[in-house]
Amino acid sequence: MNNRDTAEEKRRLQLKATKERVSKVAIGAVVSLIAIKIVAAVLTGSIGILADAVHSMVDLTGAVIGYIGVRVAGRPPDKEHRFGHGRAEDMAGAVIAALIFIAGGIIAYQSIQRLFTGSAVEMVDAGIFATAGAIAINVAVSRYVLGAARQTDSVALEATGRDLMADVMSSVAVLLGLVLVRATGQPLLDPVVALIVVVLIVRAAFVTMRKAVNNLIDTRLPEEEESRIGELLNRHKDVSNYHGMRTRKAGSQRHVQLHIVVPRDRTVEEGHRVAEDVEDEIRALFPGSAVTVHVEPCTPDCAECPTPCENPRGHSEHGQ
Repeated sequence: MNNRDTAEEKRRLQLKATKERVSKVAIGAVVSLIAIKIVAAVLTGSIGILADAVHSMVDLTGAVIGYIGVRVAGRPPDKEHRFGHGRAEDMAGAVIAALIFIAGGIIAYQSIQRLFTGSAVEMVDAGIFATAGAIAINVAVSRYVLGAARQTDSVALEATGRDLMADVMSSVAVLLGLVLVRATGQPLLDPVVALIVVVLIVRAAFVTMRKAVNNLIDTRLPEEEESRIGELLNRHKDVSNYHGMRTRKAGSQRHVQLHIVVPRDRTVEEGHRVAEDVEDEIRALFPGSAVTVHVEPCTPDCAECPTPCENPRGHSEHGQ
């Protein structure tokens, strides 16, 4: 194993350890929130707090799935998975989003049922204090998880963090409902607020699902990221042109494939060195990327170039 491979392996292990630690914190926090909300729901009889507790139960399932996802995604490539296990994070993100949708459906059903049957909310003050405490815990943990998701570029952690943030919004709505019930004495406000919670939950689920599915169907990297790669290639003194760039993302790992054109008088060894330099520079731009560069010689008829030799730095649309 050369120095570059050793550095990549060290980085992979560090990312894996960070993701697993953050996932464990999220699981512990959600377990605490469930206990607080269930006790508050039993004491008050609030459908809003009960809906919030159901949401937290789904959060727990999602956090566990996210933890499994980051553990699997952190494994190195093996004989059966030559490109690594990054897809496990995307799959975990999609499953978590599906669970959020299910939670929204359960809460909506319970809320509509309570609107028709009606029920008094008791010990409102206890419910207010319990919900406020749950919000404080959830805000701190969700910010921690989302910060780690940005740092590690983890779809699974982002899904978990968004799920927790949706829980924050639902808890705020529940708190508002309890305050209104306390102020007006109208218990019907409790299920009405719970329905507002459903809207917030479904919105969070949609954002999470869209990102996970985009990665699963090999959507190209964002235009801004591909442009940065193009700018790097345009500045490279040994690259006459490039074409055929294909990009995708699996979990937190980017995959980049492209063809570069070098002067035809370069030796095989020199062309190989240029390709390795390009690969290293792209990995420096996006750490942890899997980059494959194919070298082609420039020919008089420009068969390998998408533009004439008079404009050696020009290039066609990425990926053509």
